Amino acid sequence: MKVLLTVVALNADVAQFIKDQGYEVITQDELTSENAPYIEVIMSNGTGKISKELLDKLPNVKMIDNFGVGYDGVDVKECAKRNIALCTTPGVLTEDVADLAMALLLGLSRQVTMAHNFIHEGKWAHGLKFPLGSKVSGKKLGILGLGRIGKAVAARASGFDMPIYYYDRFSQDERYTKVDSLLDLAKAVDYLVVCAAATEENRNMVNAQVLEALGSKGCLINIARGSLVDEEALCQAIEKGVIKGAALDVFASEPHVPEALLNRNNVIVTAHIASGTVETRKQMADIVNANFKAFLEGTPMPTKLKL
Repeated sequence: MKVLLTVVALNADVAQFIKDQGYEVITQDELTSENAPYIEVIMSNGTGKISKELLDKLPNVKMIDNFGVGYDGVDVKECAKRNIALCTTPGVLTEDVADLAMALLLGLSRQVTMAHNFIHEGKWAHGLKFPLGSKVSGKKLGILGLGRIGKAVAARASGFDMPIYYYDRFSQDERYTKVDSLLDLAKAVDYLVVCAAATEENRNMVNAQVLEALGSKGCLINIARGSLVDEEALCQAIEKGVIKGAALDVFASEPHVPEALLNRNNVIVTAHIASGTVETRKQMADIVNANFKAFLEGTPMPTKLKL
């Protein structure tokens, strides 16, 4: 019996590749004591949850093939203990995610969605005047996490003559100004872009104090993970005018978006679409399939992580 477990909806190219290898795909709802021993591979993505409890049911699982770079839902310690390979799709998402970060920043500052609605609601045709937006060029940009994506955001922002500040415990880049703490970063900038990796240690690191430091001149942009931002504190900051605005592609409990963030002129929300281009999703599928093929052939998996 050739059975594969998926904890998320499968990309079409990946689903076809799995089918071509002769595997039956099952979901967690279809997992039984009879088919569990046959499962060696789990398919997941950035939002998939693979807990110790799930792994306990799968005595022979040897690989997790992850469609994305984020794997905060995976119990990595258990994977390391059980010698389970974890593969991701690094590199190919960077440009798309950085593009969306700038799109959200520009859209928020120039009130693009608000202007769109202004016309569709007939306000312009009736002679009403659209409110002024905020200039982006020359404003100070803060980046939380100067990894691949953070550096790509910085490169784009530099084209807008934005001074770049960053906070990262490990990364160094002499082209930009490093600050000693996230609080100092928030105080220094007009825009705070969250690009950090999601770990348990980083949970809710953008908290009420950070938002207060960002202040009424500042905007928050999150294209990383919802768990990095204290969502309750963010809702209060938006409702009370503590910060100027927010643009968010990720949320703490997707697909749930807090009511306090909806239908506001100073908030843009998108449905976790940062890597959502035809070209990038094809590249991601190719990497996932290449890792699965290598596993089946017993050869080195191209993007296996060191746990």
